[in-house]
Amino acid sequence: MDFRCSFFIKMVHLSVAGKQRTPHNAMLSFVQQKQEKREFMMNTSISRRQFLKASGLAAAGACAAGLLTGCGGSSSGSASGAASSGSGSSYTILYDSQPATLNYLTTGTDLEMVVGANCVDTLVEYDNKGVMREGLATSWDWDADTLTWTFHLREENWVDCNGEVVAPVTAQDFVDALKYVLTPDYAASNVGLVTAYIAGADDYYSYHVYLNNANTGVVDDDGTTYTVDGSGVVTVTAPDSDPATYAPVDFDAVGVTAVDDHTLTYTLTYDFPGFLSLLCYLPYEPAYGPLLEETGDQFATSAETTYSCGAFYLAAYESLETWVMKKNPENYDADNVFIDTISRIYNAEASVNGPEMIKRGEIDEATIGSDILDSWLSDDTTKDMVSMDRPNTNYTYFYMFNFMPFSHEFSNWSVEGMDAEYEPENWAKAINNTNFRKSFLYGINNSVTLAVKAPEGYDNYKLNTITPPSFCANADGVDYLKCGDLANITEFFDEAKAKEYRDAAIPELTAAGVTFPIKVQMPYNPSSTDWDKQCQVFKQQLESVLNDGFDFIDIIITAGPSDSFLSSVRRNGKFAFLQCNWGADYSDPQTETDPFYQAEGARGSRYAFLRTGVEDGFITGDTADAIMNYMKAIEEAVEITDDINARYDAFANAEASLINNALVVPMGMSIPAYIATRLNYWEGQYASTGFSNKRLKGIHVLDHYISMSEYEANRDAR
Repeated sequence: MDFRCSFFIKMVHLSVAGKQRTPHNAMLSFVQQKQEKREFMMNTSISRRQFLKASGLAAAGACAAGLLTGCGGSSSGSASGAASSGSGSSYTILYDSQPATLNYLTTGTDLEMVVGANCVDTLVEYDNKGVMREGLATSWDWDADTLTWTFHLREENWVDCNGEVVAPVTAQDFVDALKYVLTPDYAASNVGLVTAYIAGADDYYSYHVYLNNANTGVVDDDGTTYTVDGSGVVTVTAPDSDPATYAPVDFDAVGVTAVDDHTLTYTLTYDFPGFLSLLCYLPYEPAYGPLLEETGDQFATSAETTYSCGAFYLAAYESLETWVMKKNPENYDADNVFIDTISRIYNAEASVNGPEMIKRGEIDEATIGSDILDSWLSDDTTKDMVSMDRPNTNYTYFYMFNFMPFSHEFSNWSVEGMDAEYEPENWAKAINNTNFRKSFLYGINNSVTLAVKAPEGYDNYKLNTITPPSFCANADGVDYLKCGDLANITEFFDEAKAKEYRDAAIPELTAAGVTFPIKVQMPYNPSSTDWDKQCQVFKQQLESVLNDGFDFIDIIITAGPSDSFLSSVRRNGKFAFLQCNWGADYSDPQTETDPFYQAEGARGSRYAFLRTGVEDGFITGDTADAIMNYMKAIEEAVEITDDINARYDAFANAEASLINNALVVPMGMSIPAYIATRLNYWEGQYASTGFSNKRLKGIHVLDHYISMSEYEANRDAR
């Protein structure tokens, strides 16, 4: 999804540059942007303390080999054992959606990440078990007093589309790339990953957004105007507000510096323990400065306008035809690249044609859709050709209650609320009752719902928390889910407990004037595969528990719009109960608070509107107390930066309180797709955030398609 300047204008306006702000306030615009992007799509990393201990030392070496042995690729048709240098192996896959851009500095969508992930190296990277190691940087140091990270770069070269060396990679290439990202004209979709963390970046970007507005005569929907005088000072005048002025901000004020060709520094806005994992995102990748200056908005629009310094280089790209990436022999880690040629071929009917081409051995990977999965698994000729993609712990799914079902005003938009037929007044009274919510928490059997998408192994993807397992570990290597009060959370589904909470809620709800059955509007996006089926199974399962002996709830499933579902349904408050998801941005538990936390007085785009509900008087009593305790706990946890164990315990306690008070109901992780593939993905880089999982470095092309038994053996070994 593209995010143009007009979007950022509004977001920047919400958090005016120059104001004092907490880390959460500084991140507001990016969180809003990200929530627009994540429209209901349906490991363990080293700790900061460990990094500090290892400062100045080289990280772990090459990726450990997987259980499967590599062979020559499908093009040669021969099996020759592990090919340490490629040995003519190739990987071919279809794609059916044309990327809008190959510009890795400005994009953030899965398909458009391919070039950035495989053709450009990052300062740090992950091995196949999710442990961070050196990349283009061979060592790094942290100065807590100056809030500065210093990276020492290895010798590396840029190559063109012919694989010919153009120039060395220098620290200045990271500086030039970041300036490009912070240039509003280029509309980088992930700019918030920079402005929220790098000192001076928000002020620089905001000023130049305002300056562009002034130069082009932009007037915001609310009547805000922008003017600039001869000295470059921009005046922003919002209705019913005093004019605000903004002096010119040069890029020198941004906290990124090339000390010399092989020394790079980033100065942060605050002590942010997740920063190193953030470096595995596209906006922190380098680009050859002279090429950026020459091409401008045409950078990376073709193979000729794209230089590479990664495991592969972009050799050819033809829109709606194919793009080809070839092994880069100049890369420092070329010995760990086992594929010589990657070909992605456009096919508008890839979902149909892909499986048939797999049967003929013409391509190396295809998705096996739910419509043909059963037939493939029951056919002796294909059943051992089906496996699953490596589980993605980036996204987790959970159910949200709408605590504010009425029409209400925010700073930048008006929420419509639930339609009258779904009785929003009745729902508002019900959802304010803790026992009512807990009847849902204990009454929902996530295994039943997840089985719709994962007929085999669905319990592997069930969660009782918001944060997934193996997302991050504390300084002692303890999984975050084993920290603090999260360590005490176990399976919630318990029919007897659900009925106990229901029975406790009934007299309380009756006294509050609630009528039964309570209507529960539950929307779904019809363009999302099987979401409607999941809702039907959910309705049947939960009503069978809670309506046993009493007409307690009536779950009403409604189809939302296929387009703009997020803005039309969740953002507009047109639901009572909704399946949502969140994708982490960095390897620190703070990222999992973004859907739920609101700073005092913040009235921007949130998933749950929890604090706003308290401030506006919709949420009262014990529920309000639980919400405010959560907000306070998060604010205290954010401030803990010098003790990772204490930080993780604090976040774990806050997350546990959110769940135990049934302010949110966990569901599960993303269900991996069923695929036919020759790739041993378990050899590849892995991380819970960033684009590491899209890298094909370190992966062999096998002489056969992976079976489910091979898949499970690799999964269990990890």
